[in-house]
Amino acid sequence: MKILITGTAGFIGSALALRLAQRGDEVIGVDNINDYYDIRVKYGRLQRDGIISSLEDGNSIEYNSVLTSSKYPNLKFIKLDLEDRENLFKIFEREKFDAVCNLAAQAGVRYSLKNPYAYINSNIVGFMNILEGCRNFEVKNLSYASSSSVYGLNDKLPFSTEDSVDHPISLYAATKKSNELMAHTYSHLYNISTTGLRFFTVYGPWGRPDMALFLFVKAGLENRPIDVFNNGNMLRDFTYIDDIVEGVVRVIDNPAKPDENWTKTKRVSTSTAPYKIYNIGNNNPVKLMDFIEAIENRLGKKIEKNMMPIQAGDVPATYADVSDLVEDLGYKPATPVQEGINRFIDWYLEFFNR
Repeated sequence: MKILITGTAGFIGSALALRLAQRGDEVIGVDNINDYYDIRVKYGRLQRDGIISSLEDGNSIEYNSVLTSSKYPNLKFIKLDLEDRENLFKIFEREKFDAVCNLAAQAGVRYSLKNPYAYINSNIVGFMNILEGCRNFEVKNLSYASSSSVYGLNDKLPFSTEDSVDHPISLYAATKKSNELMAHTYSHLYNISTTGLRFFTVYGPWGRPDMALFLFVKAGLENRPIDVFNNGNMLRDFTYIDDIVEGVVRVIDNPAKPDENWTKTKRVSTSTAPYKIYNIGNNNPVKLMDFIEAIENRLGKKIEKNMMPIQAGDVPATYADVSDLVEDLGYKPATPVQEGINRFIDWYLEFFNR
């Protein structure tokens, strides 16, 4: 299968590209490599996947040029903005993809309060170009990143894909909800199979430096205090990166189909069109203070904590109902939090001390 993966310098995208290349798929990766967070981590992911040979090589990647992995000849990378419709469409026309997995997006809840236009450009305009690429070049299998943030003010746990998601509390969440609506329109009008994945807090080696695990470990190693929001009364469905990738691969291999019973059930997550929404999480939420304790266990030290009120755009709890993903695709996360944290810290110590 020939697959376009966008966001391949990102956390999930780079891991997915590696997994698919290892199993023999032909993978074309696209990413604009922006500097939203420490760009060395993005270069490090590309180096791991064989796209560049050193972190320094990342600075010389030319825009819209094709790089072939030195480790996997079936993996190629192109530095490109999804807003660049002309060049994106040339890739669609040239490569003739069997499937597209769109993981490129401007991430971050709190950053959307400061720089809202970045979210419109990347998450709305960019996703529109992906949809149009699929329509104009006859790609019938599209999966894409949504987010648990769409649940917004919903306080019913666990979060179900059948719940209302009409009250987002950040522009980031609103753009992800918009993606789901846009995808349904294209499924209905053009018979494109679209599957939206509402990711719950993803963590693990090569993770994003703006996420809590990265910040907590860095502070702990440097003997600095950490800010613990909502006075620690947070619940998160932390999901290890390998478990996330396994779920995404199963979705790519099983495109959405029309729901034959939709007229009777009116299920929110399905449609008479080939459209589906899944939660993809651990289905086992962890208290934030327990998460911090697991970090302290691995570091062998206590971390000083500044207890803070909840931040704008944050929700106190996330908890994924993944029953649809289990029933349809046999998906079952398997990595305990302490094990996942240990692997992350092992990676962190190696990457930043080499």
